[in-house]
Amino acid sequence: MPIRPENVLRYPREWAAISWAIRWLRALGQCECHGACGRVHLSPTGRCTAHNGGSTIHGAAVVLTVAHLDHTPENCHPANLRAMCQGCHLRYDRDHHAQTARRTRQLTRQRAGIRTLFALPEED
Repeated sequence: MPIRPENVLRYPREWAAISWAIRWLRALGQCECHGACGRVHLSPTGRCTAHNGGSTIHGAAVVLTVAHLDHTPENCHPANLRAMCQGCHLRYDRDHHAQTARRTRQLTRQRAGIRTLFALPEED
């Protein structure tokens, strides 16, 4: 996954080498997800069947990424990192992205001075 500009400084300088080692030396180019993302196209061993450069069921190219299991870019311990295809990575991060988007919308409203007369419902 591309690193968002506001998060670039949170990654160590050697992130490219760390990511490469996880994707190619440890995972051997295959997604390491074992269903934590909630997807169901797993092999009989329970591991995602996606390989870097292969095709998704929709015909798109598979791109292997590295996910931080605790969503903290500073924590690059190998146990906190998992090679994931873009589909598994996006699904794994779905709730985290929703929380971040909710926080961003709230801050935007506050900065704009928007006040409400009633409580806004929880956003999904």
